[in-house]
Amino acid sequence: MNTIQPTHTVENQPPALPSYDAYRTDLPLREALTREGADWAVPAIQAYGVLAGGEMMALGELANRHRPQFKPFDAYGRRVDEIEFHPAYHALMALGVGHGITGFAWRNRDETGAHVARAALMYLHHQADQGTSCPLTMTYSCVPALQHSAELAREWLPRIVATDYDGSHSPAWDKPGNTIGMGMTEKQGGSDVRSNTTVATPNADGMYSLVGHKWFLSAPMCDGFLVLAQAPGGLTCFLLPRFAPDGSRNAYRIQRLKDKLGDWSNASCEVEFEGALAWPVGEEGRGIATILQMVALTRQDCLIGSSALMRQSLVQALHHVRHRHAFGRALVQQPLMKNVLADLALESEAATALTFRVARAVDGSGRSESEAALARLTTALGKYWVCKRATPFVNEAQECLGGIGYVEDTTLPRLLRQAPLNSIWEGSGNIQCLDVLRALQREPACRQAFFDELASASGGHALLDAERNSLAAMLDSDATMLEARSRWLAERMALALQASILVRAGDAVLADAFCESRLGMRRGLAFGTLPLSAPVDHLIERAWQE
Repeated sequence: MNTIQPTHTVENQPPALPSYDAYRTDLPLREALTREGADWAVPAIQAYGVLAGGEMMALGELANRHRPQFKPFDAYGRRVDEIEFHPAYHALMALGVGHGITGFAWRNRDETGAHVARAALMYLHHQADQGTSCPLTMTYSCVPALQHSAELAREWLPRIVATDYDGSHSPAWDKPGNTIGMGMTEKQGGSDVRSNTTVATPNADGMYSLVGHKWFLSAPMCDGFLVLAQAPGGLTCFLLPRFAPDGSRNAYRIQRLKDKLGDWSNASCEVEFEGALAWPVGEEGRGIATILQMVALTRQDCLIGSSALMRQSLVQALHHVRHRHAFGRALVQQPLMKNVLADLALESEAATALTFRVARAVDGSGRSESEAALARLTTALGKYWVCKRATPFVNEAQECLGGIGYVEDTTLPRLLRQAPLNSIWEGSGNIQCLDVLRALQREPACRQAFFDELASASGGHALLDAERNSLAAMLDSDATMLEARSRWLAERMALALQASILVRAGDAVLADAFCESRLGMRRGLAFGTLPLSAPVDHLIERAWQE
């Protein structure tokens, strides 16, 4: 009798990435926390690192595989406008809220470095799942805006900064904890929110009735939303609850969910306001100034998220190449692959360093005018540059895996779909560059804070010193020529700032490699083009410490 033989045995394939401690294995993160003043929060961050590199990875895969489903009506034809999420989504939200992504910084506001520590929690969470980062970000960032209304702050903020997550379809005031979404964009305006047409009419009870639409409303199952509408006194910020004060459904209707390229675990939608009730936040006509305090923090989280995507992509690539062999050697030992990995490691570490320096500036904004000025400038600067670098970075990491990196069974396709979002959300690249230029030209303290930051690394590397002088001369040139070149300017400023942070961090081998490759341009335009003198082994060794 013939016996069917196996066609082959599976050899030379990496094992699945096991659960790992996403904090302990990340030396650049650990050093950044020490450098930027958040060492005191390490126990909380390390606890989340174990979760982020373990069970949360599986939850992230499930939440993205089973996308949110829109249920406009119940079984009996009644309008309900509910979004149904997979249990993994709610589990991720509960972990994020419970471990402090929404409230840690505010509950510890008297501790120096509280926002740096909270940035680390978000950085870890975003590696496991990106979609839940959206409502977590908006809930964290709404606090400064809501403080413009003492009454709303008194009622809502205790629930917003709580450690309780309640995803039920019920009024905010019946829950122990709340989440907040946001709706600014309308069809006709995009980033130009001054062209919004939604109208807000004041009622006798102090609330307003909103009639209009939002082209993008993020996380429509949140308990409330900060939105912009045209009141009698001009464009104004409002808090619109999902339920009206009497407990009935508020008069906003979800038209459809956005069919997005990525960000699949999160729901984004189009809505119509049909007399929806909302409370004013801040003065009439001051809506942009009010909500921009929220936007500044959500932009910071775009920067954090892109750094996290880079980090997770690098982890996936390093795991693969350490276990895969070709031409008689492990891929990680191949000279050209080592160049690629070292270049990715250098880029990731520089992104992380910039991210946490911005977080420290945000943290110090209430205590130091120079830190406030630096935060004002570098949030836009970092969002532009790091978010721009994320997409080609993830694609290069994907290529390290070869064909399997293009297959949905691996994590890389999800990361690649996610990478462009942070460049678009909260103002695309052009908006960020114009914001950088505006800060430099209108707020002298921003320029001073930036050059003071570069000067603190003076003498650390000749190329950095030369770049500082070149940037100063550029800014002193004809201002009318700068707008068309503001992307180039923002890129050079971001690289110089990254170089200054790395120089001061104390690893001269790392800092020299960055200055020579990024400022001296001793590399090509693609990743993997470092010069032969680059310390590739040192860079790879720092990247992921198993």
